[in-house]
Amino acid sequence: MDIQELRKQIDRVDDELVRLYGERMELTRQVGRWKREHNVPVLDTERERNLLNRVGEKAGEANENGVRALFGFLMSQSRTSQMLDGRPESRIGGQIRTALQETPALFPQKAVVACQGVEGAYSQMACEKIFSAPSILYCRDFESVFSAIEKGLCRYGILPIENSLAGSVNSVYDRMISRKFYIVRSARVKIDHTLIAPPGTGLGEIREIYSHEQAIQQCSRFLEAHGEWHVNICRNTAAAAQMIAESGRKDAAAISSAACAQLYGLEILETDIQNNSNNHTRFICISKKPEIYPGADHTSLMLVLPNRPGSLYQLLGRFNAQGINLTKLESRPMPGRDFEFMFYFDIDASVYSPAFARLIEELDVTLEQFSYLGSYSELA
Repeated sequence: MDIQELRKQIDRVDDELVRLYGERMELTRQVGRWKREHNVPVLDTERERNLLNRVGEKAGEANENGVRALFGFLMSQSRTSQMLDGRPESRIGGQIRTALQETPALFPQKAVVACQGVEGAYSQMACEKIFSAPSILYCRDFESVFSAIEKGLCRYGILPIENSLAGSVNSVYDRMISRKFYIVRSARVKIDHTLIAPPGTGLGEIREIYSHEQAIQQCSRFLEAHGEWHVNICRNTAAAAQMIAESGRKDAAAISSAACAQLYGLEILETDIQNNSNNHTRFICISKKPEIYPGADHTSLMLVLPNRPGSLYQLLGRFNAQGINLTKLESRPMPGRDFEFMFYFDIDASVYSPAFARLIEELDVTLEQFSYLGSYSELA
């Protein structure tokens, strides 16, 4: 039998699989309606376990694992179909629909915006990238940015959420979830670290370095080459530059930006001192109320999965089934809960697409914990 004939036979089998899938899903919907009428839970653990054992045994040793995985996905789809059939719109689905209806057609160009840091901070650069004419309210730390919005001092805040070298800023994620804030836009800012000091300072005179913790990590190789320097942590890179300028010390320098050197009258001693020149930080614009502006094609989510084999595999199958691309998947242990993890997802999908709406409904009805962090567009 030649390859064309073999492929024809595979096509025939595939067509039958498609027909049988549709038939199975219709039967499961009927089962779901019967369960609702008789007040029976959708999940029947014993039934699913027996089914997997039966089909695994039928498949034989060579195909058992593959058949179990296939039927595990089929049962997951069936459960979801039963949960969604005849069910009203979920809480998060309704929240997204309301935000789409109530958000203005144009993103504001002028606003009072809280930024962590001082004049010259990277958060200021991100703010001016997102807003054309912002009035910036500088805050001491991340907590103060959230508090400023809650107190009504401003409508928006700018915070770092992820760095291409250091990873996610978990403290921002934690506050977003616990205090119920939403992302309304994001921007990527190129980070170029420089060593700056008061005019006339020589490299050999330096004894102390000041900068933000992440900047220090990102410049670790440069600092290791100068092991005699004592490194001090500041709340941000711009504050480090400001402090060095005001101190007038000739034995101290800051790791900051070239813009801060000009702003605070400092000299650049070394440029491009980070470990990797491809260093970007992603900043988010947050608000207390969800706002979804036209063109939103990024969505951020936080999920908690049940602690059982195949949970993540089945979840990823849902994204694949809807044709939705993942741009970020990151896990973190859950505090106080052994061997359980929360997952951060960023997805690339238009907020207007039926596939996106279906995915949100599926996640909302099937997961133990699911937090919607916002839908937005991102400035490169």
